[in-house]
Amino acid sequence: MADRPEEDGLDPEQRAAVLAPVGPVCILAGAGTGKTRTITRRIAHLTRQGVPGDQVLAVTFTNRAAGELRARLRGMDVEGVQARTFHAAALRQLGYFWPKVAGAALPKLVESRIPLIVKAAGRSARRPDRGELRDLASEIEWAKATMVTPEDYPRTAEAAGRETVWPADAVGRLYADYEQVKRVAGAVDFDDLLLLTAAVIEEHSWVATELRSRYRHFVVDEYQDVNPLQQRVLDAWLGDRDSLCVVGDPHQTIYSFSGASPRYLVEFPRRFPDATVVHLVRDYRSTPQVVGLANALLAAAPAGPASARPGGVVGRAGIPAVGGVAASRPGLVAMRPDGPEPALLECADEADEAKAVVARIRTLLAGGVPASEIAVLYRINAASEAYEEAIGAAGIPYLVKGGERFFQRPEVRDAVRLLRAAARSADTDRPVGLADTVADVLRAGGWRATAPTVGVERERWENLAALHRLAVDLSVAEPDAGLERFVADLADRATHQHVPTVEGVTLASLHGAKGLEWDAVFLVGLVDGMVPIVHAQSDEEIEEERRLLYVGVTRAREHLALSWSLARASGGRPRRPSRFLDGLRPAGGRPASAGRRGSSEGPGGRGGDGAAVSGAARPRGRSAVRCRVCGQALTGAAARVGRCATCPRHVDRALLNRLREWRAEKARELGRPAFVILTDATLEAIAESRPSTVAELVAIPGIGQVKLDSYGAGVLALVTDTR
Repeated sequence: MADRPEEDGLDPEQRAAVLAPVGPVCILAGAGTGKTRTITRRIAHLTRQGVPGDQVLAVTFTNRAAGELRARLRGMDVEGVQARTFHAAALRQLGYFWPKVAGAALPKLVESRIPLIVKAAGRSARRPDRGELRDLASEIEWAKATMVTPEDYPRTAEAAGRETVWPADAVGRLYADYEQVKRVAGAVDFDDLLLLTAAVIEEHSWVATELRSRYRHFVVDEYQDVNPLQQRVLDAWLGDRDSLCVVGDPHQTIYSFSGASPRYLVEFPRRFPDATVVHLVRDYRSTPQVVGLANALLAAAPAGPASARPGGVVGRAGIPAVGGVAASRPGLVAMRPDGPEPALLECADEADEAKAVVARIRTLLAGGVPASEIAVLYRINAASEAYEEAIGAAGIPYLVKGGERFFQRPEVRDAVRLLRAAARSADTDRPVGLADTVADVLRAGGWRATAPTVGVERERWENLAALHRLAVDLSVAEPDAGLERFVADLADRATHQHVPTVEGVTLASLHGAKGLEWDAVFLVGLVDGMVPIVHAQSDEEIEEERRLLYVGVTRAREHLALSWSLARASGGRPRRPSRFLDGLRPAGGRPASAGRRGSSEGPGGRGGDGAAVSGAARPRGRSAVRCRVCGQALTGAAARVGRCATCPRHVDRALLNRLREWRAEKARELGRPAFVILTDATLEAIAESRPSTVAELVAIPGIGQVKLDSYGAGVLALVTDTR
């Protein structure tokens, strides 16, 4: 293989993808199956077959992924390839073409929609609170990603079943005002970058010709996350050519709420009948125990349409041959040696759950697992507070993913300035290694080799220590690298937000963990109403929540713990473990997916905190939901609405409007999104059935004990007043 190094160390499926001829290629890459290795090797193979590197554009969804692609290609001496996010590529192209097309500089880019939305909202009598602003920004993002105009928004949003904090027509008016305010300010947002790029290519043939002569070959990572606007840009880049390699996994589709759709991936062979389709299922990341639980989680999904279960039934153990996307997808096949069984932790309340997790983290650290290789993942960002407090109180360093950008932190900015100054005045004849030189510069800024105690100073120390580790890594990879080369590497990382590893336990949302991996992962707060989230109503939304949990499970290499608490606080109302755990937690507490001997203790064994490993699954469920019109038993989405799709609706519009106003006021009062109070479907059911007693109210889907205790009296009073 000396003459074809890009094939070294590849399994048969990876090799098939790497060596596929120029043309359409679809790589279905399960979690941990080496997709980045495969696509970088494919790019290297193309360049060694005579394709110029500067004719290849590799598109990713995160700056981190783009940085990793560039680093790996550099390591294989592949030069000239552009690896960028969709937005970064569009901005670069517009910066070149826009002045020639429009005769003016590109409008300024706004990084946040919030200030413009606030200004747009000033045109109406309605004033959004902080939580509503965030939700309205997300709704405008969805509309633009799916190429829905303000005029079409109300109808399209209703057809799509969007849960909106304001009535759809009010959101549509705000969206129109937002666009007007943005135009007056001479600004564009990130979605405009994509829209303008597509329009410039589509409307100016000379732009299309010049751009397509520059980029002839395309690679798209995480293709299951493409939205209609991004697909339009990709089509504009591609033209009538077909040298396109897409990589994705329908089982990791978790961004449908923002407009992403797996159909472009699933239907790829239909669009390109001659496409090469390769399934990667050999999991090199996780132990058989983790992989077994992940496979069991997806195998438990109910049979349904492709939109609900992209890729078909999972769980088959064989290695697949090259085939079509529509075929049944196999489960992941673990390639690593055995590890500990996943732990299933049932705790009395949320405080006990946090204590149990901290106890196990301590055991892992004592066993030699670095803090940076441990993650605590939760469904919503608000859940981080309890774990920040518990982990911090235990004296364990941590970082919250999604906080301030690494290269924007004051101590990092100061250190980079010192390093730049040192590089300009460096003595090139000084026989000192790069790592020692960087350590000297950092010490001049107050850094010491010994870590301080926990707190703000420890966090600052860890950030500077991460810079030093980068210098050590670079000196190993490039022994002759000097300070000037290191500063240039930092500048590239800062531009593309390719941040170094900071030593501390990572706290992140399940969405924020996508694309990352750790030795040990704790999935916390796994109760119904959280996973799946309370506002997931349709079958498709519920199954996306299952896939989100699957993404969390597959982030773990060796240690995995899934935990839940039976009440929010001591003595509080009981809660149900997540329905996704049904069948995974049989009597005895061992995951049903394990199928082998071994401890079910998972990360660190029992923490000594009294937290129990789950026993037999508790019986769950309620009496069958029946249509409030005809009395027929309901299942699926119809059960959540409480009425057959064919039965007539008799909604009291006056009551519905009052309920929406009451919900908005309650959301502002509590500082929560409106849909967390009661969903639109539940409000419509109330306005249709007009309950007059508690018994009639709790018969409505979406009204459980917690909702009844919190909002029941107010809802019944509204119904009575409206009557």
